[in-house]
Amino acid sequence: MFKRDISIDEVEYILASGEIIKAYKDDKPFPSYFMLGIINDKSIHLVVAMDPLTQRCVIITTYIPNLSIWQKDFKTKK
Repeated sequence: MFKRDISIDEVEYILASGEIIKAYKDDKPFPSYFMLGIINDKSIHLVVAMDPLTQRCVIITTYIPNLSIWQKDFKTKK
């Protein structure tokens, strides 16, 4: 995350107000979610797992999506 120049504040913003693109409710040990957030015209993908009992989140990965792989909406792969 830090190598990709994505800050903790940006991750927290996406967790609070980002859009869930896909939910993986059967993932183990916790359900996970693929999210998109846009901050100052910067699109960011975030994959997070959430413990349903404690509501604690575990960040799996976060990155800047590449237009060579994603459609312009950054929600659909080419």
